[in-house]
Amino acid sequence: MVASPRYRDGRFHNTEQLDSPMRKGTSVLSTMPEFLFGGAARRPPGQLPIESPRDTWLRPSDSGLRVTWLGHSTVLVEIDGRRVLTDPVWADRISPFPFVGPRRFHATPISIDELPPLDAVLVSHDHYDHLDAPTVRDLARLDVPFVTSLGVGSRLEALGIAPEHIVELDWWEETTLPKSGLGFTATPSRHFSGRSPFDRNRTLWSSWILTGEKHRVFFSGDTGLTTELATIGERKGPFDLVMLEVGAFHEAWGDIHLGPDNALIAHRMLGGGTLLPVHWGTFDLALHGWDEPAETLVSRAEALGIHVITPRLGRAVEPVQLDRVDPWWREVAPATLEERPVAPARSA
Repeated sequence: MVASPRYRDGRFHNTEQLDSPMRKGTSVLSTMPEFLFGGAARRPPGQLPIESPRDTWLRPSDSGLRVTWLGHSTVLVEIDGRRVLTDPVWADRISPFPFVGPRRFHATPISIDELPPLDAVLVSHDHYDHLDAPTVRDLARLDVPFVTSLGVGSRLEALGIAPEHIVELDWWEETTLPKSGLGFTATPSRHFSGRSPFDRNRTLWSSWILTGEKHRVFFSGDTGLTTELATIGERKGPFDLVMLEVGAFHEAWGDIHLGPDNALIAHRMLGGGTLLPVHWGTFDLALHGWDEPAETLVSRAEALGIHVITPRLGRAVEPVQLDRVDPWWREVAPATLEERPVAPARSA
């Protein structure tokens, strides 16, 4: 870990300087009026539509690439006959304590026991909404390889994952899992890490590339906009599927999260591909409306000709078979075109 060019003074660092998760000129205090008096509906007014993917999972995919969004950044990726679970979170709350912290909007579409056999679990970084301790403990009994960023392995080991099942990677390092043949590449992101006020940036954060026999998938993890995305596209693109975080955005923390507008810029930098928005619709982590990330993304993407897919929670879909967006969130909160929660255009 100490040999990493990103590690100095006991901490990891971004390529582009990031002194604080908050942008210069902003603070928690400056966002307080919006937190207290903002009019956005930060939780859905009704139940979200959820489906079970179990029957679909029993059949092999026609195209070789199928994805099931299970909420937030948890996605089951079926790539060329192999299965990867990203950032698994089954907890009701994302917090060090089960009785406080952001609570999920919806039940998980399936239980951990209902998962199909996995070939790998990918953990992008150690924040609570990406590394959920109870979920990892449950997954430990499956004897599945865990692939993660540099330094996160010790956290996984403490939760019961055997050391021989953990693969840690630094940015631009690659591995091929011997049993499945799946390839993983850790790539740069612009974010931070830590699970308490006392361990900030002690572990690395990454975006990721999953490589099968015929398909390649990019997963952003958490990131703000960074020139590194263009480098990723040049070195490793194009991608068949690009999974980008679109939620938890705000001008004050625009350096550490994309949001819908910057996700579209990131998509272009990466070289395109079908876009699956993640990191939204499950937890209240920001000040925007709960459905604003999706509504904003699809309204902007259409004019740009970007192929976006927005599957319902738990619906297993093959990107090449979808030719239009499913705006399922409008069923939960019907609105006229003028009332839809589209965010003002935000600068990078």
